[in-house]
Amino acid sequence: MSSIRVLVVEDEAIAAAAHAAYVGRLEGFELAGTAPDGQSALRLLSEFVAAGEPVELVLLDMNLPDLHGLDIARRMRSAGILADIIAITAVRELAIVRSAVAIGVVQYLIKPFTFATFSDKLENYRQFRQQLGGASGGSGKAGASQSEVDRAFASLRTPSELPLPKGLSTSTLGSVQDFLRDRPDAVSATEVMDALGMSRVTARRYLEYLADAGTVSRTARYGTPGRPENEYRWNSR
Repeated sequence: MSSIRVLVVEDEAIAAAAHAAYVGRLEGFELAGTAPDGQSALRLLSEFVAAGEPVELVLLDMNLPDLHGLDIARRMRSAGILADIIAITAVRELAIVRSAVAIGVVQYLIKPFTFATFSDKLENYRQFRQQLGGASGGSGKAGASQSEVDRAFASLRTPSELPLPKGLSTSTLGSVQDFLRDRPDAVSATEVMDALGMSRVTARRYLEYLADAGTVSRTARYGTPGRPENEYRWNSR
């Protein structure tokens, strides 16, 4: 899969430079450019399309000096520019969020945020594109199945967006995530239990939570004594 071309639209110079630097640190993404306002963004997007190098993702500040982010998104769609949008804003009004979703915003980042949060959002987006591409493009199939579509959209969620079940802690969840992220192969609940010193039931609860969030993939493991058990693999691998 080729790198995803990204346009950063942000009027604050320091924030724009930071977001551009963040994009540069992420594997699978390429910074196409930056724009300080809505008119500049729309012009750049059209120029990239005309040059045969369209932008695939716009990191769009909702509050710009000339146009609101929602107006930019509408003008993009009217012009036939189908780049996906991740809204970046300090605005938290639910009406704005609902409108953003209605016009095709795929993710929402609330300022201020850390690089880790930024990285998680873009990695989830990358997985979303990869899964949809694999479900249709290279397989020769006419379309994707319900389960393939469900898995793709699940990848847009992060564990922090799902309520943590009673009895699970964010610190232990982070340890399980780190363990899975560093493993090149799939692991079972028993292996997580042995590595992190928790009960098998607890390990399985964390793994199932991450699987439901779309962070890890879950498949049945056969060939072991007794009943088959599930194995879990970090989705970015």
